[in-house]
Amino acid sequence: MNYQKVAKDVLKHVGGKENIKHVTHCATRLRFTLYEQSKVDNESIKQMKEVIDAVDKGGQYQVVIGNEVEDVYKNLMKEGNLEDNHNNDREDEVDNRNIFIKLLDVIASIFTPIIPVLAGSGMIKALIAIIDTFKLTNSDTAVHRILTILGDAGFYFLPVILAVSAAKKFNVNQYIAIVIGGVLLHPAFIQIVKEGKSSGEGVSFLGMPVGLVDYASTVIPIILAIWFMSFVEKQLNKFIPKAIKIVLVPMFTILIVAIVTLIVLGPIGNYLGIGLSYVFATLNVHVGWLVPTLVGLFMPLLVMTGMHYALISLGINELASKNFDPIAGPGMFVSNLAQAGAAFAIVFRTKNKELKTLASSTSFTAIFGITEPVLYGVNLRYKRPLVAAMIGGGVGGLYYGITGVGRFAQIPPGILSIPGYIGPDGFGVLIHAIIGIIIAFVVAFLISLTLGINEETLDVEEQHNASDNNQIADKDTFTGAHVNAPITGEVIPLNEVNDPTFAAELLGKGVAIKPTEGKVYAPVDGTITALLDSHHAIGITSDEGVEILIHVGLDTVELNGQFYFPQVENGQEIKQGQLLLEFDSKQINDAGYETTTPVIITNTAEFDDVETIVNQTMTHGEKIINIS
Repeated sequence: MNYQKVAKDVLKHVGGKENIKHVTHCATRLRFTLYEQSKVDNESIKQMKEVIDAVDKGGQYQVVIGNEVEDVYKNLMKEGNLEDNHNNDREDEVDNRNIFIKLLDVIASIFTPIIPVLAGSGMIKALIAIIDTFKLTNSDTAVHRILTILGDAGFYFLPVILAVSAAKKFNVNQYIAIVIGGVLLHPAFIQIVKEGKSSGEGVSFLGMPVGLVDYASTVIPIILAIWFMSFVEKQLNKFIPKAIKIVLVPMFTILIVAIVTLIVLGPIGNYLGIGLSYVFATLNVHVGWLVPTLVGLFMPLLVMTGMHYALISLGINELASKNFDPIAGPGMFVSNLAQAGAAFAIVFRTKNKELKTLASSTSFTAIFGITEPVLYGVNLRYKRPLVAAMIGGGVGGLYYGITGVGRFAQIPPGILSIPGYIGPDGFGVLIHAIIGIIIAFVVAFLISLTLGINEETLDVEEQHNASDNNQIADKDTFTGAHVNAPITGEVIPLNEVNDPTFAAELLGKGVAIKPTEGKVYAPVDGTITALLDSHHAIGITSDEGVEILIHVGLDTVELNGQFYFPQVENGQEIKQGQLLLEFDSKQINDAGYETTTPVIITNTAEFDDVETIVNQTMTHGEKIINIS
């Protein structure tokens, strides 16, 4: 690889030096924060034979190079004279992204962490719906009442739950944020609201009117409150002396934020929520087919831009206010099944063994609602399946709109979310929900089967994967090798990793490990060929010529080496079982990052077969990959 030429071309296609606010790299990718995303020539970057993929993720443009990324990065810095432009202190960096990108980032950061809570609560509510439909128990029994409490709690206490994730995003004290959420749901305040409404006289605080709002299950008021808190807390920390900060900052933060929320921000947020619901209710009455059709059609594009998080938040708002979501869930459901159908058709069209395997495995995960692998690994990569998926999703969404399908519970839109379409009136909505996903899958499958893929593109990729493979030991003498677990923990398939590049096996085959201890050991005898300054990833070449990437955590390059403690250095020879790295899992998790660790064979294309051992807990030193 000509690193200088690659760096020069990438620099040109991202809009030049003047368009780069910040650039860094992880073990496999160049990561750009750009002034103007519109200046990026994405197609030209993707057509570079040295580039595996390029994605825009959460306002950050990522160019996937592979294990030679550090050399490309060094040449990029030199070619663009970017040293003065490059700033590793992320906290002091001015965020010049446009307001829309910033808003998407806020929505994603606040709502993504709470999805498991809503999914679990939603499944319990679906269970209650099944119990009611089949009349398995009366609604006044203790069993029914307790199950109802369990299902409702996650939604009722949304202001408190959202307070935590909002506090993390806005970088304020989480415990004070919880108190603000608690104020909105305090039984005494709820009683004040009831009395004020019944008397018609209203309630005031020091002459200022308090909004008579029931904040249970609301979304927007608490987000506005914690956003306001980020300004209040910052100013108080500036002016209150250190000796009394621990007492006065929390005290005045609670007083100011809670009172302003009850009088101003809470009512505003409540009216915004009501307004959004009214808009979608009006659309649902007059053009009910439109929203699910558009969502089903454009969902893959929304996922690529991160805009689907805004849609998720709208769906949560609908469920919280009406216990029924015809906006987000239905369109996302048919889109996911359409993506599965489009990719599954490629299994029958291509003669390429690796693509058959990739298409079948990623289409299976898409059925369960995990679509990034199928989107980035197959559909977007070969374009025609993406067109088929969008059409299938649009047709399925149109059917949902015509028949009035909506979900009654917040469950990730995969096949397991079907119980969430059982409503209080029985199976009417459920039947149409099932018909809709069948339509989406079949339409996408048939169109994809008809269009096929561009085999010339596939041939180019195969040539690219076969290039630069001169480091392996002589294939005539290679008799096989194996890789041991470098970390103790649960070994899972790569397609379950919450990162599309790893999940789609774009960097090579392998496994991922969910660590139960913070130590990384050598999985083979070999040499350390890459140890990044951020220490979160290690590249190893075994004595047999197997190239291994151990990537500790996802997006952890952003930690800039915090919580990682290397025990080896670049170029050092190592023995299997030798301690390579220690890391603090708790600190990494507390900083908002996953510690799931992909273990990748980056020169997979050089071997006939890479067989993995997954879905079990392994101790470091046990065999997890066989290579032949």
